[in-house]
Amino acid sequence: MNHQEKPTEDNLTELMEFVLLGFADIPHSQWFLFGLFLIIYIIILMSNGTIFLITKMDPALQSPMYFFLANFSFLEICYVSATIPRMLMNLGTQKRSISLVACATQMCFAYMFGGTECLLLSVMAYDCYVAVCNPLHYPLVMNYRVRIQMVTGSWTIGIPIMIGLTYQVFALPFCGFNQINQFFCDIFPVLKLACGDTFVNEMLVYIVAVLFVMVPFLFILGSYSKIISIVLRLPSATSRSKAFSTCSSHLLVVILFFGSGIITYLRPNNQHLQETDKVLSLFYTILTPMFNPIIYSLRNKDVIMALRKLLCK
Repeated sequence: MNHQEKPTEDNLTELMEFVLLGFADIPHSQWFLFGLFLIIYIIILMSNGTIFLITKMDPALQSPMYFFLANFSFLEICYVSATIPRMLMNLGTQKRSISLVACATQMCFAYMFGGTECLLLSVMAYDCYVAVCNPLHYPLVMNYRVRIQMVTGSWTIGIPIMIGLTYQVFALPFCGFNQINQFFCDIFPVLKLACGDTFVNEMLVYIVAVLFVMVPFLFILGSYSKIISIVLRLPSATSRSKAFSTCSSHLLVVILFFGSGIITYLRPNNQHLQETDKVLSLFYTILTPMFNPIIYSLRNKDVIMALRKLLCK
């Protein structure tokens, strides 16, 4: 529930814009941060874009796993583009104001892409489970039609829910204090600025977080528990090593992304520390998309071979 001190009725003035404080608490490092995040953004675009291209162009990377990886890399580009460009503009111009419409748009797209990532990681976990636990039926189970349905569902299921969640937040009256201590329009910092009772909105956030974060995370854990139980029964150490390497890179991405997301969105609102939330936000909005292509390329021989062929052309 919103515990922020409210202005009296006579002093209520409806807000037309917010101020994204971002990293304003370290004023002497603004240009350093601008350069750092610009380099990170370029790395994310180039590395994820490269993986997307090679999985589409290389004949050796046409299995279901690489089909999902291509979608995941494209999704990461969309996800970071919902937050980083605005942050770079704020760092470069020192004009941190953002209109309510722009804030709502950023929030909606950030959560749509974030929800899609949660679902797509679940799909990739299921693909890994079928590949390891049911290899003989893998081509049949993960046929092209099934893959298209899974990816389409991952991209579309969250759209109406995130639009509705964003609408509920911005239907609240905003007045008085207008500073968001975050580098993007995150939902809990925005709710703290609302003048009305936000209890229902907070409950909706927790319900959506359970559906899109906790449920996929538990599904992924269940898939990996089955994978581990099968792998441990394999007769040779070589087979066990090969099976683990198939999905270990995916598990690293899952731990980075879901770990920070669960801590951020499934804590009670009164336990949210603004600086801690800002650091956690960096993990699931920026660091995971940056590490994703590094993890997949360095731990995957097929991707490394495809990269070598691309560079030698």
